[in-house]
Amino acid sequence: MKSKKLVTICLVTLLALAVFAGCAQSAPEAQADSTPTAEQDAPDLDTPELDPEPNEPEPNEPEPDEPEIVEPTLEPVELLIGAAMSLVDVVEVLSEIYMNENPHVTLVHNFASSGALQGQIEEGAPIDIFFSAAAAQMNNLQEQGLIYGTGRPVVRNTVALIVPSASDIAISSFADVATDAVSIVGVGDPEAMPIGRFAEEVFTALGVADEVYEKATLASDVRQILTWVEMGEVDAGVVFMTDAITSDDVRVIEVADPELHAPSVNPVGIVERSEYIDEAQAFIEFLFSPAARSIFEGFGFEMYD
Repeated sequence: MKSKKLVTICLVTLLALAVFAGCAQSAPEAQADSTPTAEQDAPDLDTPELDPEPNEPEPNEPEPDEPEIVEPTLEPVELLIGAAMSLVDVVEVLSEIYMNENPHVTLVHNFASSGALQGQIEEGAPIDIFFSAAAAQMNNLQEQGLIYGTGRPVVRNTVALIVPSASDIAISSFADVATDAVSIVGVGDPEAMPIGRFAEEVFTALGVADEVYEKATLASDVRQILTWVEMGEVDAGVVFMTDAITSDDVRVIEVADPELHAPSVNPVGIVERSEYIDEAQAFIEFLFSPAARSIFEGFGFEMYD
């Protein structure tokens, strides 16, 4: 009985030792399997590393519409300029330039003698801007309250004695007009035209007015006098220098001494009843610009300032 028990104990002990020995033998193999080899650690050079898949771009959110910049639309304006005949050429050029720069403005012209324009304004003509050949007509309208504010002197002019370019008339001065060398002379009406009044003042100052006006033909505007001289219808005529230089068919005999007549100044003003005061004022400001100065001087005027 005891021997059987002993045998059993021995068998159990041997079995335990065998199990233990088996576990000890398998442990290094497991450890060897878990240790990476050089072959396993080396990167695969043939296979490129791939970047992580990029995130899909989110669709752009619609940007709010930017407000459209709309240029202000200026209402069309038509201004009527009443200008002296001696200003015809320069005013037409200035108006063309101004309208190109201000396409909403249309400038319309009414050219006549300053006296005639004064009368038209007094009678209610729809003139917006008055550009006179002398201060007297502007002053007359201001005294009647027909000019907005006051007129502004813009340019100066001079008074010239002219004859046909082909004439061999033997005169050299205003005083010579009183001699027998001149049979007929063209002058402006002193009551209606600045150039007529200036001519009368010059001849009066020289003491020959009576003799001159005995053979004078009165014109309604200065360009009429210029035409008479060009055509040889008169022996001589008195015009503004700015008119004389527009024609190759006349030549200047003498320019009057400014001391012999009232100042030959061209003022401009806005007619009180104009419906476009601001627009008229803008055009007048343009007349004092460097661009306008250059044009005035090109036509023989001298700036007042």
